[in-house]
Amino acid sequence: MSESPSRVAIVTGAGRGIGAAIANRLAADGFAVGLLDLDEASCARGAEAITADGGRALGIGVDVSDTEQVEAAVTRVAEELGPPTVLLNNAGITRDNLLFKMTDQDWDSVLGVHLRGSFLMSRAVQKYMTEQGWGRIVNLSSTSALGNRGQANYSTAKAGMQGLTKTLAIELGKFGVTVNAIAPGFIATEMTAATAERIGMSFEDMQQAAAQEIPVRRVGQPEDIANMAAFFVSDQASFVSGQVIYVAGGPKA
Repeated sequence: MSESPSRVAIVTGAGRGIGAAIANRLAADGFAVGLLDLDEASCARGAEAITADGGRALGIGVDVSDTEQVEAAVTRVAEELGPPTVLLNNAGITRDNLLFKMTDQDWDSVLGVHLRGSFLMSRAVQKYMTEQGWGRIVNLSSTSALGNRGQANYSTAKAGMQGLTKTLAIELGKFGVTVNAIAPGFIATEMTAATAERIGMSFEDMQQAAAQEIPVRRVGQPEDIANMAAFFVSDQASFVSGQVIYVAGGPKA
């Protein structure tokens, strides 16, 4: 391990919600942060806010399922901020539907962003981590990995993230790289608000109903996930690898 590994992080899906919260937390913890998102304007605004607070950040528009775009984005982060040694694979989309209504594109697009995107990002970033002899990869799974009606594509992708996590932990451990996953439960984000709208339910009613099923009697906030991510990327978590932590207000798996 190098005496002073580069403190540069990349967060995908950083334009809003959980990704934005993680980017802000890592910046507050002293990391330079590359914010990647399909929505370039939103991640640019996030980077500008971090810079205005005295941090170092860069916003880049990228489709994480596209190999060339991923490699170009990671190279740009390395050139402008420094070699990335922390990666948060958070980018994700939903295309919910029951199996008999789910289209090929619904399936392919969800697995493409979640699984292919995380694979491409991890492959592009690992060389910087192994060169430094220190690295952290944190993948975002979900309680939906345990199965969820109307989410055959999303549940499969999030279960796959757990398999990817454990395999990369085995492969990269000898290089000083840990790999872990966070599986959030109900988190109040723009994505869950959109789900409420789609099913014709107010977001407030959805949150209240969800809270009644959660042992701690509240829904999660993006900052709850950011707190877990901050632990996983810290030196205090150096002996924790290949783990999936359900951040869901109660036992899930």
